[in-house]
Amino acid sequence: MTFAIVQDFLAAFEFIFQARESRAGTVQVGGLEEFAFLTGNHLLLSGIAVAVAVAIAVPIGAYLGHIGRFQFLAVSISNVGRAVPVLALIAFFIAFVGVGFTNVALVLVLLAIPPILTNAYVGTAQADRDTVDSARGMGLTERQRLTRIELPLALPTIFGGIRTSAVNVVATATIAPYANVETLGQPIINFNVYGGTGQLAAAIVVATITLAVDAGLGGVQRLVTPKGLKLAAQPAGGRRSLLARLPFTPRRKVQPS
Repeated sequence: MTFAIVQDFLAAFEFIFQARESRAGTVQVGGLEEFAFLTGNHLLLSGIAVAVAVAIAVPIGAYLGHIGRFQFLAVSISNVGRAVPVLALIAFFIAFVGVGFTNVALVLVLLAIPPILTNAYVGTAQADRDTVDSARGMGLTERQRLTRIELPLALPTIFGGIRTSAVNVVATATIAPYANVETLGQPIINFNVYGGTGQLAAAIVVATITLAVDAGLGGVQRLVTPKGLKLAAQPAGGRRSLLARLPFTPRRKVQPS
């Protein structure tokens, strides 16, 4: 059983790099050239969808979090976004927009907005109140407090939402061939052409780029986290170890007897 599974995976990896005849024997399928094309389309579609979602959701969520109102809106949109089936959205847009790149991109934008909107709201609303009050006392305007204080403090949370949305979008873009858009879902959906080996090969590529996107955005999330928040998140033992690595050791002043 284990040997058969290993053979299937080896055949799938070979399918990625070497083209072969389709199941019907009429065309050549697979190979690095086709998978590079499908991967490029897949990432382009996903990247545009996430970028548009960020442009829409971050300003709205940050503003609502700044004024501290309409929390139910952010939560409701997030819940609705998780509840609506993506295939139903595609069918709806096919009826009104038609098939093609725009149709699928709009569906993926709607899929990506809820986590980003919710995280932008929560991150801004939960920015440290003492810091925000200090900025208010220094005379910063509402806009300056939002852009200079609350948004920088909210960036790790916002990027957490972007990271979640990006992973969801990359994984969901496999259904794009239903709307006549070629992505890595092409081999998965067209079993009669690519066979089980082609399906497994496409699934491996999708899983790989999904993990790469998650890891890459996770690194960006750590980079945009302010140093003060990183230090505050460290346990007491971690802060002591930092003190121990200083080039000098603070000593208590001894009072003369």
